[in-house]
Amino acid sequence: MPNTTKKITLLILSAAVLASCNGWGVNPLPQPTPFLPPTRTPSIISPTPAGIGAATSTPVIATAVAAPTLTPTFLPTSTNQPSPTVTETPINTFTPTPITNAPALRILLLGCNTDLDILHGMGEVTNAYVTLQNIGNVPLTNLIATLYALDEGREHPDKIQEIAVIPIGYEITLKMTVDSTYKAESPIQVEVNSDQGLFPREGAASCRNLGRFTPKPDGLNTPVPLTP
Repeated sequence: MPNTTKKITLLILSAAVLASCNGWGVNPLPQPTPFLPPTRTPSIISPTPAGIGAATSTPVIATAVAAPTLTPTFLPTSTNQPSPTVTETPINTFTPTPITNAPALRILLLGCNTDLDILHGMGEVTNAYVTLQNIGNVPLTNLIATLYALDEGREHPDKIQEIAVIPIGYEITLKMTVDSTYKAESPIQVEVNSDQGLFPREGAASCRNLGRFTPKPDGLNTPVPLTP
């Protein structure tokens, strides 16, 4: 019993000592603790499969879908092809082929003069001097030259002249006569026909007077080489 009393006394003394060390004569009553919201326990994702233990929400994991692979399409690129070899075609030089049997006649009206033809019972007549030139490559044969006048009266015997032949490169001068109006201008035309064909007419609106340049009679109706 004395030991028990002794223990109680020691406990009382110890409590008194502790109270004196706190600095408070009387310990204040405990104040109410301010209210704090309960702390949320962080979620712990466990690899434990669902169905074992407590039910847990399975996190949704977004799976990335691979984008379709675009295969680039390349346009065909032009490759440098060798240029085609251009073969130059030789230039054909034109060589005219001589035309055979090509008759050609040039008719030249040299001029005219007027006269009185009493022998044939005509009044004034017009004399035309005409040169025929063979400028073709065949002889001209059996030519018939005819003189026409716009104011022609009766047909004069020398209106038509006949020539047997004019060789190639030769010419012949003719005197041809028509009955014409007294003191009037006489437009004339000459037409020539031959074995080689009919040649185009040559004419003059008025026949100029030759005067002293009238061809000499001895040089008429005779083929001579063409004068240059």
